[in-house]
Amino acid sequence: MDYNAWFIAIVLGLFLMWKLDLFATLLNLKALSREIPATFEGFVDGEAYEQSQEYTRVRAVFGIGEGIFSLVLLFVFWWLGGFGWLDEQVRSLGHGPIVSGLIFVVTLMLAHRVIDLPFNLYSTFVIEEKFGFNRTTFSTWVLDQLKGLVLGALIGLPLLAAILWIFQSIPMAWVWVWGLVTVFSLALTYVAPTWIMPLFNKFEPLVEGELKSEIHEMAEKCDFPLKEVFVMDGSKRSSKSNAFFTGFGNNKRIALFDTLIENHTVPELVGVLAHEIGHYKRRHIVKSMIIGVATTGAMFFLLGMMMENRALFDAFGVKDTSVYVSLILFVILMSPVNDLLSIGGSLLSRKHEFEADAYAAEVTGNPGAMADALRKLSRDNLSNLTPHPFYVFLNYSHPPVAERVEELGAE
Repeated sequence: MDYNAWFIAIVLGLFLMWKLDLFATLLNLKALSREIPATFEGFVDGEAYEQSQEYTRVRAVFGIGEGIFSLVLLFVFWWLGGFGWLDEQVRSLGHGPIVSGLIFVVTLMLAHRVIDLPFNLYSTFVIEEKFGFNRTTFSTWVLDQLKGLVLGALIGLPLLAAILWIFQSIPMAWVWVWGLVTVFSLALTYVAPTWIMPLFNKFEPLVEGELKSEIHEMAEKCDFPLKEVFVMDGSKRSSKSNAFFTGFGNNKRIALFDTLIENHTVPELVGVLAHEIGHYKRRHIVKSMIIGVATTGAMFFLLGMMMENRALFDAFGVKDTSVYVSLILFVILMSPVNDLLSIGGSLLSRKHEFEADAYAAEVTGNPGAMADALRKLSRDNLSNLTPHPFYVFLNYSHPPVAERVEELGAE
């Protein structure tokens, strides 16, 4: 292992980003207030408020512990020459570069998944159980893990093999890989609601009634091509609520968690729908896709520049250069950079959320219903009602609910 400039830069980058996140988390805990914010008076009682603060504390401590463990494990594996050792073991099998690459990457991913299992179990069956969110049975949890592995193999392995082959065989490989990943991502977004998501949850058409009529009426008013409304059995795994859109063009669908329908009035649900339509009408989805595609292109360009960089391999103690090891080292190298880029992405996302809220208030003429929906979601999901601004800056893709309610002008 060579303690060169690459080694120093990566270690410092990973450590400083972890330190920054830890600092923000501690500020967030310090910002917890004993008094219920005025915005939530009448929606959150003292007991629920205390529970939300305790949930924030427990989640923060768990996140800190998991972060420390992951960072230390990476450094120990690295400093013990783990990457070089694994590469030597894979090469000793005598396979070609593509098969060797698949074995190398899958081994690291499976190891990471196995190491992460205890944290996942504790999060689901201890923390979420303690606060009344978990509704997942152990058998469902195990089945989810197995389904995830099978899907990852069926979808990820062919894509990874294609990427390895392109980088080894075609000039200007990063352009071709960029195009492949872009097309693949768009195709996956299109087929996921029909072929993948139903493997994990049931989607039933919303029954005829006031809610369905109001939703379709709002969609027509907004000139939104809504084909169908589904109810997803989110309560199968958690009592938390959500809603989302799927589909492209004139084949758009909305999925409402059954828990969302149970806990909200029709005007509130229509407000949530109008908010999601606002993202479509303000072209937030298109803008985000363009930014995502451009960012992906930039990443693959950098990967092409860094491919089989001898100094980088020396920093990780890997003797022989290869495309597949380059992929893994580049992911580690770019991890701090991606953390920084995500801050810009979250800033734009928060701006879009305000714009979608404003659209919902305008088309429904009822900003109070949207505000009530937000406050109830915060209450029911035990959200932190007083997050620190710096923690929001680093981690929030949505603005704090108090700010959104204030922007809506609702009491």
